[in-house]
Amino acid sequence: MNMNGPVKISRSERLQTVQEIAVRLQEVYKESILAIGVYGSVSRGTDGPFSDIEMFCVLDESREDVEFSYEWSAGPWKAEVNVLSTDVLLKTAATVEDDWPLTHGPFFSPLSLYDPKGFFPTLKKAAETPTKEDFTQAINGIIVGEMYEFIGKLRNVSLNGPHTYLPYLAMQFAQYGAMLIGLHNQRFYSTGAMVLPESLKLPNRPAGFDNVAKLVMSGELSEPSKIVFVCENFWDGLTAWAAEHHYVIHSERIPF
Repeated sequence: MNMNGPVKISRSERLQTVQEIAVRLQEVYKESILAIGVYGSVSRGTDGPFSDIEMFCVLDESREDVEFSYEWSAGPWKAEVNVLSTDVLLKTAATVEDDWPLTHGPFFSPLSLYDPKGFFPTLKKAAETPTKEDFTQAINGIIVGEMYEFIGKLRNVSLNGPHTYLPYLAMQFAQYGAMLIGLHNQRFYSTGAMVLPESLKLPNRPAGFDNVAKLVMSGELSEPSKIVFVCENFWDGLTAWAAEHHYVIHSERIPF
């Protein structure tokens, strides 16, 4: 049977393609290459028959700042190669952003294909440098920048509609709630597909989060009153959790 898009490929075939890409990168960037590595499911050995390929190509510090990606489909498979200069990658690894629990795992355990100067251990050290204050700032940013906004939208939609927006809001509450929990525990999620189930195994979860996450995972998002109830309950739990851990929701009336 013909199939559009990705087709089943064995892990050995995928690793062979990875090596071919690495050879081509060395032909293109030659002595400028400091390291080449694989991340994502391929590096963890959890890639499935339809998984794509994700790679780093690190250029040495003699280059100007470089940060771009090759992303393409060859028909039966897809690949993404992030080409970054050393300084850019190290700075990125040391930064804590909203999605840190999902994006920064690769900095700790890439599958090395080429690393003659031992760059990947240096990358891991850079990823370990963020302080507790860095995580606190990221958490404060999500609570005010995302969760506070979501609860306002939820209340508007509850009053005025359209109720068709509520399932999306429930998913946002669950996703960003999971990011808060990951940041608070300074723990990574293995992959996007596992964010919610893995978040439910972490400690110090705000009250009400579990019900939002389980509702979203169940896919039973057709009852507006239920969505509003679980999201409001989570918001109440989140405000109490923030106070308990000294995260900031409210500031001065005008803080500047």
